Amino acid sequence: MKSTQNIFKVNIATEEHIAFADELCKLYEESAKQRGTGIAKRDPEYIKGKILQQKAIIAVTPDNQLAGFCYIETWEGKNYVANSGLIVKEEFRHHGLAKKIKKFVFDYTKKKIPNAKIFGITTSLAVMKLNSDLGYKPVTFSELTQDDAFWTGCRSCVNYDVLTRTQRKNCLCTGMLFDPKEEKKKSFEGILKIEKKIPAKLKTPKAQRIKIVKSAGRSKANKK
Repeated sequence: MKSTQNIFKVNIATEEHIAFADELCKLYEESAKQRGTGIAKRDPEYIKGKILQQKAIIAVTPDNQLAGFCYIETWEGKNYVANSGLIVKEEFRHHGLAKKIKKFVFDYTKKKIPNAKIFGITTSLAVMKLNSDLGYKPVTFSELTQDDAFWTGCRSCVNYDVLTRTQRKNCLCTGMLFDPKEEKKKSFEGILKIEKKIPAKLKTPKAQRIKIVKSAGRSKANKK
């Protein structure tokens, strides 16, 4: 099947997209039933709030139909950020749209809140793969936000009793985390490795190397 991901417009949601709030909540509920593993329910007013705060990413078709959605949540004073509620309408799946939305919201989040740890919990293998490709690592729940408000959002999930029985240590979801400090550390280590491979003479500025060569030539001439 030919990919049609390029026909979708993926952008930061604006006030004109508030009309999709009710449809989105129904999509979340239907998805939870189909998967049988549980997705926390969303309230239309909550979705509208995310749109008005410019914390939502939306994908629409050329004729302005809803195709996909995702939004940003912040916790512990923006120390932690979650790209939550990634969903694509069933008729638009298998075209790479989820990956496109995920990449857009990930890059937008890093630009908007550069020092925050980006995390998520999911039961979807497809989402785990998307997260892994972006640099997320599987982690224990202890490495995620401990903000009670975040975990309270899981109450509408059918597996909430598992979470409470384990005292929030684990559940059916897998926790994944992207730490910007780790990314910077890896970038710095990469630069050091490259510098080690550069011959010492090439580390000297060109103008300085020319000066050294000329000085060496004069020294030989004086010895004669």
